[in-house]
Amino acid sequence: MNKLKLQTSIFVLTAFLLGCNEFMIVGIISDLAQSFNGSLSLLGLLVTLFGIVYAGTTPVLTAWTNRWPRYHVLMWLMEIFCIGNTLTAMAPNLFWLFVSRVITAAVAGTIISLVLAFVSLLTPMEKRGMTVAAVFAGFSIATIIGVPIGTMISAAFSWRVSFGVISILSMLVWFLLAKILPRYSEQMAGNLNGQLSMFKDARIVWGIVVMIALMAAEYAFYTYIRPLIVKQLSFSVNQLSLLLGLIGIMFILGNLTAGQLIERYGTQKIGWVSGMVLVLLLMLTLTVKNSWSGLLNLGLLCFVLGMPGSMLQVMFLNTAERDFPMALNLASSLNPICTNIGVTIGSLTASIGIRYIKLAQIGWLGCGYALIGVLGSLSLLKALKRSKAKS
Repeated sequence: MNKLKLQTSIFVLTAFLLGCNEFMIVGIISDLAQSFNGSLSLLGLLVTLFGIVYAGTTPVLTAWTNRWPRYHVLMWLMEIFCIGNTLTAMAPNLFWLFVSRVITAAVAGTIISLVLAFVSLLTPMEKRGMTVAAVFAGFSIATIIGVPIGTMISAAFSWRVSFGVISILSMLVWFLLAKILPRYSEQMAGNLNGQLSMFKDARIVWGIVVMIALMAAEYAFYTYIRPLIVKQLSFSVNQLSLLLGLIGIMFILGNLTAGQLIERYGTQKIGWVSGMVLVLLLMLTLTVKNSWSGLLNLGLLCFVLGMPGSMLQVMFLNTAERDFPMALNLASSLNPICTNIGVTIGSLTASIGIRYIKLAQIGWLGCGYALIGVLGSLSLLKALKRSKAKS
């Protein structure tokens, strides 16, 4: 295994652990409620709180830590993450459980941002798309493999053991990162105003709009993916885990396909991706009348929605590297920030909208966001064309 493949593998493992820590809570929430004698609604706030803290602290912490070498900041944050995760495993009561989740959420976004910054620095331009896509695939793998395994460990032993395993693996990842990352990398120091000047660039602005819009479109239906599969498509509860796994694989395939598209076309296919999301959402109301056509439509939707994250993140990195080098770390944080904002908007839209429409019509809820994604993509492509003409 050459050095780049080894680095990529460790970056993917880092993303996998972060994904397990974030998403595993969903699979064991009933166990947590029983352990602490709390209601499911109260424990459900752990998910909401994590997303709010993640989105709120990531840009601030990423910009603030830009004054220090990336390697040292990443190592410090990995240590804090391990401490927070271990505190979750050992939490004596609900108060400390919530505190532990705040700690891990506060650093998780900046960790993945720094990983992506190292991807930009260590990966040749022609390989960057596939490497970024592989890192994002780590999150999908966490959902497909890590979360079910964590749930199984919780059922067989205890939910505390599930988080304990993550802590042990986190220490291993810390050691591996210490071995493969350069102690000092090219880094331009800049004050906060200098870093924030990046947000005046039309490419960055429209990229953010598209990312948030498409994530909102996704979670406008994905929030209710389980009842959609069981109640609307009439698959059994026993088949649910397998089907969710297959849908997760479609996300991974979308991530990897995006890597190929980036290497060949750059960000030029983002308009096509946004358009496909809109078309598939418009078709969803018709296709869910049949179990298999509905499942195929959902699979295609998840395949296509696995693409924009990698495509836009590479664009953010390339734009910052060329025109805003002092803001490279901050640019690396844009995808996780936009993702959490989009998830919040989409899930809120779904929870409100489902009160007024039938489950079969849930695809309509995301169409407005997908249309914004299409229009934003066209504006982004124009901004990229203007920038290329100037250079």
